[in-house]
Parts: sequence; structure tokens; C-alpha cells
Amino acid sequence: MAYELKTKQTDASVIEFIEQVDSEKKREDAYKLLDIFTETTGFEAKMWGPSIIGFGSYHYKYDSGHEGDAPLVGFSPRKAKISLYFAPGETKREDLLKSFGKHTTGKACVYINKVADIDADVLKTLINESIAFLRATYPE
Repeated sequence: MAYELKTKQTDASVIEFIEQVDSEKKREDAYKLLDIFTETTGFEAKMWGPSIIGFGSYHYKYDSGHEGDAPLVGFSPRKAKISLYFAPGETKREDLLKSFGKHTTGKACVYINKVADIDADVLKTLINESIAFLRATYPE
């Protein structure tokens, strides 16, 4: 049975999604991030799955044969924390995160409580590095 990708680009409205975020502060931060990601990437924001706001896309194919499409970068204003999605090469990511501000990390995500906790210039660099890394790793 083929693995079905859950996170696909949809036609859902990014603004309607942000407007449904319970916390007013998280909504404000989502709009700030929307501006930063849009300005930095030059891509229009699109919904990926029910809760990820993604920018741009790339097609990946692993040695295992698994392949699919994913956003180059993105974020999601979740209940607990805001998830930021980027994939710059590990060493560069770790170096950049040292000066990023208050955050925690997961395998592919960086979690923040609020935009005021982070350095927006470092965020822009992380976005650009992620796009460059993914384009080099998965050329079209």
C-alpha cells in the first residue's frame, strides 16, 4: 500500500486560517510571520494540510523511492507554540540558532512562543538558507 502524504498544498485561505487562531497574540504573531516570510521568500503563502502556512515548494525523492512535494519554508501558529519549518544544512542551522533568541528545536521544526522572543534578521537568514539548501539538494 502506497504511503499517502498528509501535508499537501490546498486551496484553503491563509487569512481565514489565521483568523481562526484562538489567541489574539498568536494571530498578531501569525500576521507578522506572514509578512516576514512573504517579503523574504517572494512567494505567496499557501496552506499545506490543515495547519501549515507554506511558501514555495520543492519535489523530493528519497533513495527508498518515497517522493512528494513540500513547502520550502513555513510556519504554523499552534496552540502551545508557533512551529517554524526550515531545512538549512545542520551546521549552518545550529550556528544561526545560537543568535536566534528564545526557542526550542525538534527534528525539522523550531518552536517559539512569540515573535518578540526572536531576532527577525536571523529568521530571514534561516529562511534564505533553507531555500538555498533545499534547491541545492533537490534541483528541479
